[in-house]
Amino acid sequence: MISERTAAEILRLAEVEKWPVGTIASQIGVHHSVVTRVLREKSIVRGGLCIRPCRLDPYKPFVVETLEKYPRLPASRLYQMVCERGYKGGQDHFRAMIAKLRPKPAAEAFMRLRTLPGEQAQVDWADFGKHEVEGTLRRLCVFVMTLSYSRRMFVRYSYSAAMGAFIRGHVQAFEHFGGVPRTVLYDNLRSAVTNRVADAIQFNETCLEFASHYRYLPKPVAVARGNEKGRVERSIQYIRTSFFPARQFGDIADLNCQAAQWVSQIADQRPCPGDPRRRVIEVFEDERAQLLSPPDSPFPDEDRVVVKVGKTPYVRFDLNDYSVPHTHTRQSLTVLATEHTVRILDDTKVIATHTRSWGKGKQIEDVAHIQELADRKSHGHRERSLDRLHHACPSCQQLFRIAADQGCNLNALTVGLTRMLDSTRADVLETAIVEATRNRSPHMRAIRHYVDMQQQQSNQPPPVELHFTDRTRALSIPVHPHALSSYDQLYNEVQDNDE
Repeated sequence: MISERTAAEILRLAEVEKWPVGTIASQIGVHHSVVTRVLREKSIVRGGLCIRPCRLDPYKPFVVETLEKYPRLPASRLYQMVCERGYKGGQDHFRAMIAKLRPKPAAEAFMRLRTLPGEQAQVDWADFGKHEVEGTLRRLCVFVMTLSYSRRMFVRYSYSAAMGAFIRGHVQAFEHFGGVPRTVLYDNLRSAVTNRVADAIQFNETCLEFASHYRYLPKPVAVARGNEKGRVERSIQYIRTSFFPARQFGDIADLNCQAAQWVSQIADQRPCPGDPRRRVIEVFEDERAQLLSPPDSPFPDEDRVVVKVGKTPYVRFDLNDYSVPHTHTRQSLTVLATEHTVRILDDTKVIATHTRSWGKGKQIEDVAHIQELADRKSHGHRERSLDRLHHACPSCQQLFRIAADQGCNLNALTVGLTRMLDSTRADVLETAIVEATRNRSPHMRAIRHYVDMQQQQSNQPPPVELHFTDRTRALSIPVHPHALSSYDQLYNEVQDNDE
């Protein structure tokens, strides 16, 4: 858009000075199409000014009539219809002209919605981009519940928007409010509505069970009618502008702690949109007594997934592999996951428990699971060592290739790296392997040198490796302790000599 002053100057140069369109555009500093538009709007075509007629002009009555009948007809289909009637212009120019000719929809008016205290809450998820966690990028989501009467909100960030996170958000929100509203409005998200045809709605069974447990009515809004849950939409916009920009946080727990502090100190203290004379927390005190009491028994809020174990003793869950006993391969098992733990069940028996990883492509293991399998396999320990090195230090693959090209002893290199991994942090060893690979020095002397350099730079003592080649034999060696009185005798002799 140009200012009125610039438009007036374009008109003066065209009508008084008789400048052509190109000269006016170059001197004013605008595109020639802007000059043409201004002159067309003012219907000025005289003197030396030459404005070429548009190729679409003969077809405009047909286009306008068609768009009045079918306002949402795509420009691509309308372009084909006009070409069949002799239009020779380009499609891009045609699209630009159709955008101007297409009738604008009439502005829709909405009624102001009012609710009673404790009657309604609105729920929605929002996307806050990708963030790095455990060396990979994960989608950061936020669960927001807003009470329609007092506008008090609950905010909870998560790396997952699955059903378990959906249920946990509700449970923690009801605990935050100290009660349950009678109705909860949802968008048509998969966790609440699995299928919808017109007014026929198929609810998610877990959502219905949860709503029955807490005795509230789940109610999805109409399709593409975000205004029906505008209060939670406004809360999300408020979070995007007031809380999240330039926010620094260590992990998801730290972010949720900061969000809770922001809600109590900032969001709860703002003027209530329904009653600007009072703060949100003051209006909420009137609403608190009208909320339903939560049930005594908690609702299970774990992600539940049935998985199939393949040939290797691992189950795949959320892009990561978790180990199970080797006796459960080729079976279907159940995974129950929270934000922090992953439990694997065979029917009702828990066969494995792991700390949940939010990375991607990780291999989370219980040493006992893998050791049992390695003991049953020939050469299992060597294969286990290679697998462990591969996941702890991915750069070791290139190191082994260089070692093979140079004819080094790969078995000795595997044993040495495995032993060093027992006494050295994986990131330190990974850096040493990268340096050894870059210098094409695939031997343990170079790797130990690079490890020692990192230890010196960080002012840490060098790692001490302790190896027991035959632990059973070492434990069976008899040790005969001697009397400590001999040390007292030596001490007395030294005292006598000093005197």
